[in-house]
Amino acid sequence: MHKRTKIKVTIFVLMVGMACMFTAVVTDHWAVLSPHVEKSNATCEAAHFGLWRLCKKHIYITSENYVEGQRCGPISLPGEENCTYFRHFTPGQDAEIFEYKTQKEYNISAAAISIFSLAFIILGTLCLLGSCTGKSKGRDYLLKPAGMFFAFAGLCAFISLEVMRQSVKRMIESEDTIWMQYYYSWSFACACTGFVLLFLCGFALLILSMPQMPRNPWETCMDAEQDQAE
Repeated sequence: MHKRTKIKVTIFVLMVGMACMFTAVVTDHWAVLSPHVEKSNATCEAAHFGLWRLCKKHIYITSENYVEGQRCGPISLPGEENCTYFRHFTPGQDAEIFEYKTQKEYNISAAAISIFSLAFIILGTLCLLGSCTGKSKGRDYLLKPAGMFFAFAGLCAFISLEVMRQSVKRMIESEDTIWMQYYYSWSFACACTGFVLLFLCGFALLILSMPQMPRNPWETCMDAEQDQAE
């Protein structure tokens, strides 16, 4: 495959990674939390949240949907839903939302790191646009920082994922919350996909934009020494 074709394929995959990461950041289905359901024909409260808000859903569990030992849900069942945006910079407010004080620091960290990821994506995109409109030499030059920016964006996405994972784990282990069970939902999967595609393809774009190495470096060095001796 020609080098220019490889670069085009890499850029296309990067666009898929960017779409996945933007989708993950703006949606609130990173994790779904639920308490144990002790009996049927009762209402339980499940929740799903992302980087910016938490949604609590009151679900009525009928005898047909009830299974002993199951969690409240699935979250797709009909019910009254109430969503609340996180007040990151208002002291003491998030304790009412999460029912856990230290949850605020985790959520702020995950949201801030995801913003850094988006910033690197924007910088990488600007470099790609510059490479498409510039001359041949400038085109190859701008692909190098573009690859670095996308790789950094993928790294930030990974850190944000890990912070969110620790956030969910800490919430479940807390005795101050009603939620006892959890699972990661499709927004989390989008973030994982974005991390893999951005990091790997960013690194691949950086490698492809490098100058081509000589096929036989040893003979090249020998020829250079002979020229200097003459």
